[in-house]
Amino acid sequence: MANVEMLMPKMGESIIEGTILTWLKKEGDFIEQDESVLEVATDKVDTEVPATHAGILKKILAKEGEVVAVGAPIAILETEPDSSDSQKTSEVEVKASGAKEELLSIAPEQSAALVSSFSQEELQDGDDRFYSPLVLSIAKEEKISKSDLAKIAGSGKDGRVTKQDILVYLKNRGEQTLERSDASAKAVPSTYSAPRVEMSISAQDEIIEMDRMRKMIAQRMVDSKRISAHVTSFVEADVTNIVLWRNKVKDAYKKKEGEALTFTPFFIEAVAKAIKDFPMINISVDGEKIIKRKDINIGVAVALPSGNLIVPVVRNADQLNLIGLSKKINDIANRARINKLSPDELSGGTYTVSNVGSFGNVMGTPIIMQPQVAILAVGAIQKKPAVVETPTGDVIAIRHKMFLSHSYDHRVVDGSLGGMFVRRVADYLEAFDLDTEL
Repeated sequence: MANVEMLMPKMGESIIEGTILTWLKKEGDFIEQDESVLEVATDKVDTEVPATHAGILKKILAKEGEVVAVGAPIAILETEPDSSDSQKTSEVEVKASGAKEELLSIAPEQSAALVSSFSQEELQDGDDRFYSPLVLSIAKEEKISKSDLAKIAGSGKDGRVTKQDILVYLKNRGEQTLERSDASAKAVPSTYSAPRVEMSISAQDEIIEMDRMRKMIAQRMVDSKRISAHVTSFVEADVTNIVLWRNKVKDAYKKKEGEALTFTPFFIEAVAKAIKDFPMINISVDGEKIIKRKDINIGVAVALPSGNLIVPVVRNADQLNLIGLSKKINDIANRARINKLSPDELSGGTYTVSNVGSFGNVMGTPIIMQPQVAILAVGAIQKKPAVVETPTGDVIAIRHKMFLSHSYDHRVVDGSLGGMFVRRVADYLEAFDLDTEL
């Protein structure tokens, strides 16, 4: 028999580590090649990791809750010997063990000392989270107090503080130190944590623990409001042509393509066209530099059965026609709801669209997805009486109208650009050709 290392796979652009959520197999189990072995969480998505070889799960190297770097060994599989695999078992085990210790960068005796110096009993009241030796080492080196460590919101399993969480805390703490003009100024929280306030709880109240995704959303929303100077412009668009055309072709489209034709592809198409007209909306901010994006990758907010939101990305949206956009959006939305998206499909967005109209809302003030600088909320389409200009004079007619709410980062997007952009989106929607071929 031969031993093969199973490594933490690369799970998307810019992802350098993952948290082991659950092992689906236990030591001694036989595993088929490509059979799911464990669940891993990244800062973008939870996903199952398949076995790279068929064989017996001989040893689990990374426990549930551990944060593991991409490429580090997580398990050893015992497989049938072949010409390329027959290596010494002891060599594989020593290599795996060494890589694991190198990942933590902490010797066993140092680990014990760190856990002792940051004993759970000494942390803030009510904080019963497990802290890895790596996190404790960083905390000790950066002189993070026990009470401050307990306040850091963790994005790991059961709210566990990951290496990334503590690095974000340190970065934001440094920024706050530079920006604080008065030593007594109230600090802005660097990561999301529910404020500890006195409150009364009755026997009829239900206490619900935030899940990992909700904690992540909360932290990112707070961070975005802190980072970007949010401004919102509103435009009302007449989408009567789109409504009439869709009503005419939706049955034929469903029969032909086997899926529904929603309004979202029309919105994405109009946004992609407007971005081409105003490319300075398609940017990111890096310190005092502006990154002008070449690709137009539009994120589409999707509501999950849990009530959380996820934002898969339609890459190169400007290169797809209406049918191509419809099929792509339906595909990623359906797979998002059953947690089958890959991490790459949740990264790389340059602009975001959120359809608040699907919840019956007429408008909203969306929060920007960092590091983007703008986001569009589209409201519910409603029938309204409106003044329509005709060659023989103005008339009152029933029209299908909706509000577009455009939030943008006023640090780099002025009101003129933000306002002209959303007006251009409305113009493209209103100019939809009723003679468009399906």
